[in-house]
Amino acid sequence: MYDLVIRNGKIVTDKGVQKAEIGIQNGVIVEMSERISQSAKSEKDANGQYVFPGVVDVHVHLNEPGRVYWEGFETGSQMLAAGGTTTFVDMPLNGIPSTITKQDLLDKAKLGEEKSIVDFGLWGGLVPGNYEDLAPLSKAGCLGFKAFLSPTGNKEFESVGDKDLIEGMDRIAELGKVLALHAESGPMTTFLTEKKKRNQQLSFYDYLESRPIAAEVEAVERAIQYATITGCPLHFVHISSVEAVTVIEQARERGLDISLETCPHYLLFSHDILNQKNNLAKCAPPLRQKKDQLKLRQAMKANRIDFLTSDHSPCEADLKDASTYNIFDAWGGINGGGITLLGALQFAIEEEIEFQHVANWTAKHPAERFGIADRKGSIQEGKEADLVFVSLDEHLVTLDNMYAKHPLSLYTNERFRASVESVYSAGVEVFSHHAGPIQSKTGKWLTAY
Repeated sequence: MYDLVIRNGKIVTDKGVQKAEIGIQNGVIVEMSERISQSAKSEKDANGQYVFPGVVDVHVHLNEPGRVYWEGFETGSQMLAAGGTTTFVDMPLNGIPSTITKQDLLDKAKLGEEKSIVDFGLWGGLVPGNYEDLAPLSKAGCLGFKAFLSPTGNKEFESVGDKDLIEGMDRIAELGKVLALHAESGPMTTFLTEKKKRNQQLSFYDYLESRPIAAEVEAVERAIQYATITGCPLHFVHISSVEAVTVIEQARERGLDISLETCPHYLLFSHDILNQKNNLAKCAPPLRQKKDQLKLRQAMKANRIDFLTSDHSPCEADLKDASTYNIFDAWGGINGGGITLLGALQFAIEEEIEFQHVANWTAKHPAERFGIADRKGSIQEGKEADLVFVSLDEHLVTLDNMYAKHPLSLYTNERFRASVESVYSAGVEVFSHHAGPIQSKTGKWLTAY
C-alpha cells in the first residue's frame, strides 16, 4: 500500500507536461504512470492543477545564527515553503559568525535541522586568509563556496582581493567544488560610490550609476581569467546584464566550467520601480534600466541563463525606511524568498514559454549543478516526492501571505498570474493555501554525493 497517490494532475517534467498519477512511499516517488491501481493510505486530487518539482533555491540568506531577528531557519523555511521551495542552500554571510570554518558549518547545520521545515544545504565562505579552512568545510559537507569581489558591508564576511581570489580558486579546484561569485568590481563601485556621496548625489539614478554594467562585466572577466589558470569551476550569482551573460557564454565555448543565475526581480522589474517602491527595490547589482532589463529577459527566454534564484536578503523593515536612509545607506537586498516559482511562472506566461523550462530553471538545473540531483530537482521515480501544486489563479502578495519575518517587500501588493495551492516535501504536506505553512516535519541537511 502506498502512503499517498496523486491523481488527475498535470505533471511538469523536464520534457513537458503530461497527465500522470504519482505513487509515493516513504517520501519517495515509486511509481509514475497513466493510472495507478495500487491502493494508498491517502489520495490527493490535483484536478486542474499543475504539479511542479519542488524549487531548489541555491541563493538564500537566512542570517542564523546571530541575526535571527532579520530572518532565521524557522520563519525563513516557512516563507520558502509557501512559495514552493522544498530545498534551499543558505549563503555563508550575514550570520554571526559567518560560515567560514568547519565548526561554523556544523553549528549552522544543527540549527537548520532543528528548525527548518524543508531540506537545506549550506555554502561555505571564501574570505581573506581562510585558505586552510576550505578543505575541512568541503569534507564536512558544504555544497560550494561563495566570495565577493566588491565590499559586502559586513565585517564578518569581507570581500577578497586578487591574491586571495586566485589562491582560493586554486584550492577550491583541488577540492572539486564550485566557487560562487558576487561579481562587481570593488575598485569601480567603491570609487563611484564615494564620489557620489561626497558630491551629495543621492538619487536613485545616482545609485544605478555607481554600480554600472561595466563593473559587473569587469569582475566577470577577471574571475574567468583566474579560472583559466586555476581550473576552478565558477558560478556567477544574480547576473543582471546581457553583457555579462555574453562574456560567460564565450568562456564556456572555450571549455570553462561556468554556470550563471539571475533572479526574478531582474526579469520582472526595471530601475523605474524605485520611484514607486523606494528602498524596498534596492539591491546589488541594481535593477537595470528598461532597455537593459528587456535584453536580459530575451537572454532568459533563449535559455542563455541556467537558472533562477531568489537571492532572498531580508532585514528589519526600518533598514529600508526611505525617511531614515538614502538609497546608498539603506540595506541592499530583496526580500523575496517565496517568489522564485511565482516569478518564473509570471515570466513564462508573459513570454509564452512552456512550463517545462520553469521546472528546469527552478529545480532541475540547480540540483544538477550542486550535486543533489540524485534526490532532488525533478519529478521521476526514485526521487524524493518534493511537489508543488499550482493553479493559474491570480495571486496577490500581501503582508499576511509572505510568511517572512519582516514581510514588507518589493513584491508586496504585486499580482501574479499563478498561485501555489499546496507543497509537499518528501511526501509530507508543508504548506496549504488554506492553512499556511505546516510544521509537519523538519528538514534534512543535504551534502553533495
